[in-house]
Amino acid sequence: MPTSTPAGRGRKIVNVVAVSALLAASGYLTVALRKDEQSKAPVVQAVTDKPALSSSSVAAPGAQTWERLTGPDRSVLRDSKGQVLGTFTDGARTATLTGPSRTFAEPANTKSRVVTENWVRLMPQQWKAGAETSAWFKDWFKKYFGSEEDDLFAWAFQYVEGAPVKKDAQGIPYAGDAKFGPINPGGSIGNDLRKEQSDFYDYLGIPYTFRNGTTMKPERERYRSIDCSGFVRTVFGFRGRYPLAPSDSSGDGLPRTANGIARSKEGVTVIPLQGPAPWYTRPTAIDVLQPGDLVIFKLDARTHNRLDHIGIYLGNDTDGHKIFISSREEVDGPTIGDKGGTSRLDGNGYYANYFRTARRL
Repeated sequence: MPTSTPAGRGRKIVNVVAVSALLAASGYLTVALRKDEQSKAPVVQAVTDKPALSSSSVAAPGAQTWERLTGPDRSVLRDSKGQVLGTFTDGARTATLTGPSRTFAEPANTKSRVVTENWVRLMPQQWKAGAETSAWFKDWFKKYFGSEEDDLFAWAFQYVEGAPVKKDAQGIPYAGDAKFGPINPGGSIGNDLRKEQSDFYDYLGIPYTFRNGTTMKPERERYRSIDCSGFVRTVFGFRGRYPLAPSDSSGDGLPRTANGIARSKEGVTVIPLQGPAPWYTRPTAIDVLQPGDLVIFKLDARTHNRLDHIGIYLGNDTDGHKIFISSREEVDGPTIGDKGGTSRLDGNGYYANYFRTARRL
C-alpha cells in the first residue's frame, strides 16, 4: 500500500494571522491540562513509578562519566554505577534520556504494551563530540533530565484510537484520535481504501506557512487525518518544532514523504539501504536502533523506487518484540496494532519483512 505522496499542489496564500495564532498556541500545555489528561491516560499512557534517578544525583560531582561509541558515533552519559542516563548521536537532535517508567498501550487494536524508561526529546542543536561542555546543553539537560513534561512518545500516543481531544488557547483541537485519511471512492479493503496525502495542517484544519514562505491550505475532507509521514511530521515538526519542508523538493527541513525523509540530509542514517533497488533487502542487524528512530519500509510495487511507509521506533514491548508506531489505513490512523500486520520489526511478519532503513533526526 503506498502511504506517502507529495501533497498540496497549487495552494493559495491564506490568513497568516490565523497561522501565527496557531503557532503561538501550539506550545500551550499547562500543568493543569497535563494533570487532567494524565487522569485519562491509562488508555494510551501511564507513568507507573517514580524516576529511578534524580536530577540532583546526576549533577553530583564525580557522578557522571561520558563515553564515546561508534556505529553511529555517539556520546553516552552514565552514572557512577554505569547506568545510562542519556544517549546523544553526532549529527542528530534526538536524545534518549532515562526517566520515570511509563506504559504505552492501545487496547482497541493490540495486546502489546511498551513499558519504558526512555524519554525521547529534541535538543535545540545537533549533537557533536564535546557538546557536553557547552552552555546550551547544560541548560537543556538540567531542564529535561527527570522531567515528566510530554516528550515525542507522549505526543505520538495523543493521536491513537481513543486518545482524548486537546485544545489550545484559541480552542483549536491540536491532539486527539486521528484518522489516516478520507475514504477513497475507487479503493477497497486492502487496496487504497483511504486516500493518502493528509498532513498535519489537514489534521488541524488551519493553513500553515513554512519557513520558505510557502503556505499550505488544508482540505476539508482531510480534517483530523494524518497519513504515515504526516504523523511523523506532526510529532517531530508541529509538536516538537523540528524544521519542516512543504514538500520533498522545496524548502529546508523534514521532507513531506517517507521516501523524501529516507533520502534526506536530515539527521543521520542508522541503518542504510542495502541490496538492489527497487525492493532493496531487509537489514539483518537492527539492534543499533534507538527509541525515537524513524523506521522506513518498502511495501508496494506500484511506488517503484520509492520507499512508502514510515513510523517511529518505540523499543521492546513486554514480550520482547521491537515495536513501532505509525499511521496506516487498516486501523484508520496512528497505531501499534495488529490490523494489516503487527507493528513489529523482528520476526517474520509483514512489516518486519519489508523494513528497509532507519534515520535518527
